[in-house]
Amino acid sequence: MSDPVARTRRWLDEAVIGLNLCPFAGPVRATGRIRFAVSDATDAESAVGDALSEAVQLLDASPEEVATTLVIVPQALADFHEFLDAVETLVSALSEAGADGVLQVATFHPDYRFAGEEEGALSHFTNRAPHPILHLLREADVAEAVAQHPDPEGIPAANIAGLDTLGESSVVEMWASFKE
Repeated sequence: MSDPVARTRRWLDEAVIGLNLCPFAGPVRATGRIRFAVSDATDAESAVGDALSEAVQLLDASPEEVATTLVIVPQALADFHEFLDAVETLVSALSEAGADGVLQVATFHPDYRFAGEEEGALSHFTNRAPHPILHLLREADVAEAVAQHPDPEGIPAANIAGLDTLGESSVVEMWASFKE
């Protein structure tokens, strides 16, 4: 499956929603309000530019039409540190444009690694995806979803416990399948 959108949808459906890694994703996916945008960028600067263009489109769209945008970057940002630098640039540009408190960026990467975590920790898989992804969200939607969740602070621990229950070999195998 070489289509980056198909890979991302499969990852979203089977891992993010299927394993309940994000309890907020299912309803948005079910209503078809996730925009999947593929960046043709081959460098970090172009990827950030594409994400900024998508941010404008998200802000111009009705929340009932598009709730969130996944900017998939299959041809750039393969290096995780370069990806983090691009994220920093994107967040800074959004801030300079006045989007603080309006938009936020969540991040996913095939080699995602939380600082301070053991290299082989399953926790990294909560933010691993088949391609680098810059996830644009409306702050108001995030705040509303978090306010309605019974235990938002417990989500990361529940995710790690779920992955631990699934087991390392199953998790590694599942994520490898998203790249096929």
